[in-house]
Amino acid sequence: MRKTTKTPKTTQEGKEMLALKKDWTHLPSYGDILEGTVIGKESGTLYIDLGSIGTGIIYGREYYAIQDNIRTLKPGDVVTAKLIELENENGFRELSMKEAGEEKNWQSLREIRDNNQTTEVKVMEANRGGLLVQTGDMNGFLPVSQLAPAHYPRVDGGDKEIILEELKKFVGQKMTVRVLDIEPQEGKLIFSEKAAEDDKMKSELSNFHVGDVVEGTITGVVDFGAFMKFAPMLEGLIHISALDWNLVKDPRDVLSVGDKVRAKIVGITNDGRISLSLKALTDDPWNNIEKRFAADSEIERAVSSITPYGALVKIEDGIQGLLHVSEFESEEHMRQTVQEGKTYRFKITTIEPQERKVSLQLIQ
Repeated sequence: MRKTTKTPKTTQEGKEMLALKKDWTHLPSYGDILEGTVIGKESGTLYIDLGSIGTGIIYGREYYAIQDNIRTLKPGDVVTAKLIELENENGFRELSMKEAGEEKNWQSLREIRDNNQTTEVKVMEANRGGLLVQTGDMNGFLPVSQLAPAHYPRVDGGDKEIILEELKKFVGQKMTVRVLDIEPQEGKLIFSEKAAEDDKMKSELSNFHVGDVVEGTITGVVDFGAFMKFAPMLEGLIHISALDWNLVKDPRDVLSVGDKVRAKIVGITNDGRISLSLKALTDDPWNNIEKRFAADSEIERAVSSITPYGALVKIEDGIQGLLHVSEFESEEHMRQTVQEGKTYRFKITTIEPQERKVSLQLIQ
């Protein structure tokens, strides 16, 4: 007689056993983010039903870290927590809602970075390196170098104490930023306000080109030049050498914050830095200089300044001649022979317009 195999009917009990078996093949691991249902609270402990994998508890330091959130929970509420101990001595799985929240925050910030999105932060404190900021429950850092041009502190001589006072003015304010660097293991979270404005700046900058003449307002004056804002998102540097054809020792002698000026765009770098010039709007005094002066001719002019390499003599606006120190026995001898502000007779030995150079010899 042939033995027949009876196929069992699928019962509810069978389904539950299969589901249980499946659950046990997916046991949780340390660090997993789990979802469960609140069972209840008792004596500083929150009990959570994790289904087939057991019961989770939040107690002790983890409980008190989020007690304000726990206070509003009631049986049946669904919560998310991180598994921090597989099973304690009482058979419970120890959980942390605080770490789960942090994990979700890190993941959210990673997505913001990866998708090149912006987020908002609040400035909590300032130090010499930048701003301590907060977004949600996460603390981060915004370096001075990553501030938008409008917020960058321009301080003469880079005095750190003055820079700090300028940075403190941002405490309590909100800023739109991008995530520049994120390292959860190290608790590192760096933001950039400058990067958040990149797209807007690039769009606005596309309307301008080298050679354009722009009008704007001086926003800062420093030892090496002045900054001019000429569009809502754009600011350029007028280098000290581009202020005037004459030698400028201090940009503050030429410009002040708040001045309204016109300048020519003379350079735009790939990263959006803009170079401006005031002197480019006036005629170059070196043009046709040979028609006004000739080699071996004599002139009478005043010494404008004395340097270790020679005496500078103002020939006319925008043109300086050099009486080189090699014309004397030594620098000391030069300083004894000619004095700043005094007029002497000179011979023009060479004129090199391309090099913007006029060499002189003292006639004694």
